[in-house]
Amino acid sequence: MNAIVILMLTVHVIASVGMVVFVLLHSGKGTGVSSMFGAMQSAVSGTSVIEKNLDRITIGFAVAYFVSALVLMITYRI
Repeated sequence: MNAIVILMLTVHVIASVGMVVFVLLHSGKGTGVSSMFGAMQSAVSGTSVIEKNLDRITIGFAVAYFVSALVLMITYRI
């Protein structure tokens, strides 16, 4: 295996584990880790700052997973 495949496999594993962790951290109807910090509500939109940051981090891991999957499809040879 060449270096790009090893690097992409590492990124792929980290992104997949990160997605699992951060999806589980999201709240579902008022329960979850992000709802423990209810005092940090944004007055404008009604959603918490922590929930917005969890969304951003989860989207980042999803993009990294998608890109690494595409690069692995192109470069990985058995």
